[in-house]
Amino acid sequence: MAFPVEPGGPTRAAAAGAFLAEHRAELARLQDRADVEWYAFGGDVAPADPAAAAKGLPPTGGRTDLLGALEAAAAGGGATRKVAGALILSDGADNAALQGGLDGAARAKLRALGFPVNTVAVGRGAPRDLAVERVAADDFAFVRNTVTVEVTLRARGFGDQDVPLVLRREGSVVAETTVKLERGKDRYTVPLRFAPDQTGTFVFTVAAPVFPGEAIVENNQRSFVLRVIRDRVRVLLVAGRPSWDVRFLRGLLKQDPNVDLVSFFILRSNTDQPGPQEELSLIPFPVAEIFGDQLKTFDAVLFVNFAYGPYRGLEIDRFLPNLRDYVLDGGALAMVGGEQSFGDGRYGETPLAEVLPVAPLDGTAEAEAEVRPRLTAEGRRHPVTALAPGDGPNAAVWAALPPITAVNLTRALAPGAGASVLLEAPGVEVEGRPAPVVAVREVGHGRTLAVATDATWRWGFVAAESGQGSRAYLRFWNGALRWLVRDPSLAPLQVEPDAPAVEPGAPVGLTVSTRGADWGPAAGKKVSAELRSDDGRPVARGEAVAGADGTARLELVPPGPGAYKIVAHAEGEAEPATAAVAVRGAGPEDADVAPRPELMSAIAEATGGGSSALPGGELPDLALHEAEVVEIGRRKAVPIWDRWWTLAALAGTLAAEWVLRRRWGYW
Repeated sequence: MAFPVEPGGPTRAAAAGAFLAEHRAELARLQDRADVEWYAFGGDVAPADPAAAAKGLPPTGGRTDLLGALEAAAAGGGATRKVAGALILSDGADNAALQGGLDGAARAKLRALGFPVNTVAVGRGAPRDLAVERVAADDFAFVRNTVTVEVTLRARGFGDQDVPLVLRREGSVVAETTVKLERGKDRYTVPLRFAPDQTGTFVFTVAAPVFPGEAIVENNQRSFVLRVIRDRVRVLLVAGRPSWDVRFLRGLLKQDPNVDLVSFFILRSNTDQPGPQEELSLIPFPVAEIFGDQLKTFDAVLFVNFAYGPYRGLEIDRFLPNLRDYVLDGGALAMVGGEQSFGDGRYGETPLAEVLPVAPLDGTAEAEAEVRPRLTAEGRRHPVTALAPGDGPNAAVWAALPPITAVNLTRALAPGAGASVLLEAPGVEVEGRPAPVVAVREVGHGRTLAVATDATWRWGFVAAESGQGSRAYLRFWNGALRWLVRDPSLAPLQVEPDAPAVEPGAPVGLTVSTRGADWGPAAGKKVSAELRSDDGRPVARGEAVAGADGTARLELVPPGPGAYKIVAHAEGEAEPATAAVAVRGAGPEDADVAPRPELMSAIAEATGGGSSALPGGELPDLALHEAEVVEIGRRKAVPIWDRWWTLAALAGTLAAEWVLRRRWGYW
């Protein structure tokens, strides 16, 4: 209502006020037929002063809800009040229930009001404006897969010309196109395609240029949040020989639709003599390709009972530094036990010893014994060993699992190396301490896992045979793989905005959750969060203390519309948590500034009311329900005191009450 009623004219709000002042006498005469109530509305409805309305109410509020205003006004006086009719002045730019026009449901609601609605449409002609009206995109996309974003561009007051449209990801252009405008056409739907090259949550912005004379410049862009995830986790599994552990692990990974498995069996042993490549297998093992250029295409590498020693002719040892650097740069490596793994595979002499979570004891084979692994303090809540929620239930599940039959002898790393032993083998000691069974490590930007046994299959097969089922085995390896590839849901520090996008001027609500070293809620830990603009500059910051559940609430106020990165920190956590939020460039009121006289006329027609339009229109013939009239044909007054029997009955009742009270002892 703050825009001109017509090009060069007063505002629509001022035109509505002048109309009410001009017809003040006619509206005052309505008091002879009914009680007249005045309301002002936007997103909400509030009583209004008639004198102030005649001067033009200031246009405020972020929404226009015509149907909601009528329903609220009708219900304001309670069920006993009968509404004769309504007169509504508006530009009709509804952005609530009637935004798409009058469909069958909207017409039914209007008729259910039970009274005629008379309308005066304020405004004529759409101002010159270019707007990104709508952006249709999925909530998530897959990395390196093509994403299509469908954009609806609205152009009013433009001739034949070209409009460039760009899609930016936090400042960087990822897609662009050109829209050819045509006279007489005001909406254009165009696709923008791109392939995200990294995972994470990002804010994307579709923007069109600002042309001279536009009514609103804020609606020339629109931002949205898109979460980019892995299409499938690509896993490389290299096994030294077939075994029950390899069989069950390969079966689990092959059945998982989220895993793309590439596996190799190298059927050699440590006693075999190295030989030329053509004598090792019918299909040559592509060492250079796998551990060279292709290594970074894998999300995780698994060595299962595999020794590199027999393949010196292939120069596998030459590529072990590549595997170490792959881990340090953010990759994931898991080494699973067996008679060819850890110390017996002589990995303590290789560069992999720098990243493994345990120290292999060179030349030391497995200790064969039935062992029930025991959770350590670190393993009680770690996601790799979390088979059930809660310390007690989790420990009970581990205690009930079948024992393993062999343990590779390794040594736990010294404190400060970033490694943690999650499961240990009571009764099997190395240097006076229980031997590690499962250990994890964060080293450089990557993660490593050691499973010092080739008998985890017993947690599935033997457990299922005894009636426990294979759930524990599946949960263990699924949790291990998710932890290795840094599944965002397993991060110890997380930040989540209340909504992916907010209106201009609204604060951004955040929930920051943090967990301690034992993966339990980190109560009392100090956390902070900040908003960063496209150029990486902090624009808002807040601090809080985590509660008993490990979460903290923050509200940050962005300086204006745009795309913002959310970066959260917690004391003791080296890695921050990130998210993204978009602040819309224009609220609902500014998204489309064109008046809609056709909607106002349709409302009147649907309810049986009259309609008019400004500028130039007059007060319509107001359709109102007439008040109900009850006629009294005859009246007769009969005083009851003229009858003696009435007085006698009343006196008898009082006397009986006095006698009964005396008898019952009340007096």
